[in-house]
Formats: sequence, structure tokens, C-alpha cells
Amino acid sequence: MGIGAKWYRKSLLTITGLPLVEKLSTTYGKKLASKFIAGETLEEALKEIDALGKLGIMATLDHLGEGIRDISEASVYKEQYLKLIEGIAACKANSNVSLKPTQMGLALDPAACYANIRDVVKHARRHRNFVRIDMENTPFTQATIDIVKRLHAEGLKNVGTVLQAYLFRSEQDTKDMLQARINLRLVKGAYKESDEVAFQKPDEVLASFKSMIKLHLDKGVYTAIASHDDAIISWVKAYVRTHRISKQAFEFQMLYGLRMNEQAKLAKEGYRIRCYVPYGVMWYPYFTRRLAEKPANLMMVLKNMSVFKR
Repeated sequence: MGIGAKWYRKSLLTITGLPLVEKLSTTYGKKLASKFIAGETLEEALKEIDALGKLGIMATLDHLGEGIRDISEASVYKEQYLKLIEGIAACKANSNVSLKPTQMGLALDPAACYANIRDVVKHARRHRNFVRIDMENTPFTQATIDIVKRLHAEGLKNVGTVLQAYLFRSEQDTKDMLQARINLRLVKGAYKESDEVAFQKPDEVLASFKSMIKLHLDKGVYTAIASHDDAIISWVKAYVRTHRISKQAFEFQMLYGLRMNEQAKLAKEGYRIRCYVPYGVMWYPYFTRRLAEKPANLMMVLKNMSVFKR
């Protein structure tokens, strides 16, 4: 089963990375992707966040985009994030913000990237909001961590990042970030990584994930546990109950369009639950990673293939 899951994930990410497949998907697949994307505009996304709020579900809003080709594009994205933060404030939505460092220019101009992210974080602080810097694939892991640490050193504490359990380095990174008391989202990991840097077997990833979660819960540092895995969710519930850890000391996070009934159920049970709500026109890379996470996501989309016949 582990080998099959590994084969599925790597194969799908390889296929969807082909230029022809991407062109066909972006041309014809928008209706399919809408299962995971809250719309193309900020207004559409804020409407979805309002609906989630009525169910007791918090949000983190992400304007999709990554791997820009010209540094001038980063300034455009930065302006979009400044407007996004103002939009959240105007609606009084219970939502924070997520962004990708390559979207802000990390692969092209690290200094400009840092300046762009700092502007967003400062703007968020003025509106009493929090910014999550998403973690991308391994070429950017250390640089992303360094950005967050540098921002904290400048007094900008309203920023955190993400650590991926499938990377060998993540347990030590967790300990380092805990010492700095940096707010983290913990995930299994969704990028295609080699066996030189990442665990390939699901049971190894799961063990690493649980270890990282325990480190946080035991230290009393607020953290976000991002998973749709019933086994992980049940394990966390049992762990916090046994160790008398408050439900306010952490939050569960799930993705928009996945297990929405379970998200509402967790909210009713008194757990803090946050939905990752992406929007924008640059949806293809995000969409393919969601399909690659498990065959059930792909099957769900294939069931809706009838949209092509309309």
C-alpha cells in the first residue's frame, strides 16, 4: 500500500507537470478545480469565508501564485495582499493570511522578496492580523525559515511558517523554531521530494508528524495541525485529553473543499478549526498537489467530468 501511494503521488505530479497537460487542464479544467478554489476574486473568497464563519470555522486566505518569472510580478502580488488584508479587516472576517515566498520573488531576488513580505507583514500588524509564509519545496526551505526568523528579530511577531513532516530536517527545525517561539503550521508535505531529503514511506512520515505535534503540545506553543487524516485527528484529540491540554492551545487546519462536514463537526465539538481558502487565477499548481495527495481526490474530480459535456 505504501509503495502504491508513493507511485500514485509521484506519477501524478510528473504527468501534471507536462506542458501539454497543464495547457489542457487550465483551458478545460476550471470547473473541476473550483471544488478546491474559492473563486478568482477577493470578493468571491470573502463571501466563502463569511459562510464558513457562520459555521464556527476560521480561515486563512491565500491569493494563489508561485514561481513568478519577473520580479515586477512580485510587486503586483504584494499589492494584492495589501488589499486582501484590508478586505479582511473591512468585513471583520475571522481570517489570517497565507502567502508563498516565490510569489514574492524569492527565486529571483531574495532581497526584494524580503522587502515585499515585510511590507505585507507590517500592513497585517496594523490591522492586527497574522501572516503565514507557506513552505514550498526544498530549494526554498532554509531561505523561508531565515525570512521568518529575521522578521521576528525585527519585532514583527505576527508571522509564522510551515514545517513539512516528510523532510528529514523537520524535527530539528521544529526544535529550533520552538525555541524561538515561532507559530507553525505542521503538515505531512505535498511536494515531490527525493529519498535523499525526505521520508518516502507513509508510516515514517506519520511518525515524524506525530513527533513534531507532540513537541509543540508539550511545550505549550500554539500551533496549527494541518491534516485530513482521521487517525491523526483522533490521536491529537486523545493526546490533549490525556495530557489535559486546552482546546484553545492549538488548532486543526483543513483545505477548502475537503471534508467540510468534518470541519463543521470539529467546530461544534469546541475545537479551533481553520480552513485554508485559496483564490485567484493561478490555480493549476495548487490544484495538482491536491489531486496528488490521494486517489480519492482524483476520483472525486473524475466523477464530475460530465461538466465537459455541457
